Amino acid sequence: MKFSEVARRLTGISCPIFGVSWDPGVAKVASARQFLTYLEDRRVLYAPWEVEIPEHCADSILEIRHFLTDQLGHLDGHDEDLVPHLRAMRAACRNFLSATDGLRDGPMRLQPWMPGTPGWMFNDALGELRAVFGIHIAQLSAKFGIDIEDELAVILPAEVNDAEDASEDPGWHRFGRH
Repeated sequence: MKFSEVARRLTGISCPIFGVSWDPGVAKVASARQFLTYLEDRRVLYAPWEVEIPEHCADSILEIRHFLTDQLGHLDGHDEDLVPHLRAMRAACRNFLSATDGLRDGPMRLQPWMPGTPGWMFNDALGELRAVFGIHIAQLSAKFGIDIEDELAVILPAEVNDAEDASEDPGWHRFGRH
């Protein structure tokens, strides 16, 4: 997905948009590109939930968290262009791991499609992680003018359609509510 398309999706989110009036610097763009390229290969962020194996998800999220920590160690702690985004994503990794810690252990291996509370908790934690990453990936893409692969772009915020009233879900009519 082109960064200009991503920027259109960021309606209502405050961030400087890459352009003539703002130059993020070559080193920062390279760091952001390296980071986003790494995430494009992390299928835990975008693969359909029904094919996910919780243990593999946790391992992948641990790897992402370690990568984020390593990246933060190489950046100036006051770098307002990258650091807040990486810290927020690292916190989302910690939240996922905390929320699913007890679900991965025990006599019966959790499957995300399992009915009941464990499956719901896993899917909820994975959805929350993907939402946080999607917002920050969109902001980094727009801020630094970096295109995002289509597979990863599925977690970006949805594009707002000005023709629809954002306060009402136009799909409710399908469920008998008008």
